[in-house]
Amino acid sequence: MSLLQLFTATDAAPYAWSLVLSGGSVVASIIPLGAARSAANFEMKDMAAPRAMFDRFPAWGKRASWAHQNSFEAFSLHAPAALLALIATLHAGALPATTVVAAFAHPALRLAYIAAYVGNIPPARGLCWATGLLCSGILYIEGLKALLNG
Repeated sequence: MSLLQLFTATDAAPYAWSLVLSGGSVVASIIPLGAARSAANFEMKDMAAPRAMFDRFPAWGKRASWAHQNSFEAFSLHAPAALLALIATLHAGALPATTVVAAFAHPALRLAYIAAYVGNIPPARGLCWATGLLCSGILYIEGLKALLNG
């Protein structure tokens, strides 16, 4: 199967796209972090120790930095789940519709999480985090079930 077929195959495509879009949410987390660095008057000399300028960030900028770091953590949990669901689909056939919803919900929730974190809305941030984690869990569970039963 070619890469193009993987992204257009009806059963496997949602999990491939989830992987790509979730990676995109990590890249998107750089935008508020870059704005925070700009607000802290980033200069070329800061390249010697970019993390040292954290203390100069405004409060929202510190949250942007934490959201960026958490984006990597969330991606490291979600990527294997999406790959497992993709492989299970190719091996055993279509997974339940809830996995497709979970696959597309995860990257959307991660973007909302970043906005809620930077915007200092803790209840929304917590809800986005927990629901995104649940989405990854659904992919793990359904992918494993399909492989074990298929």
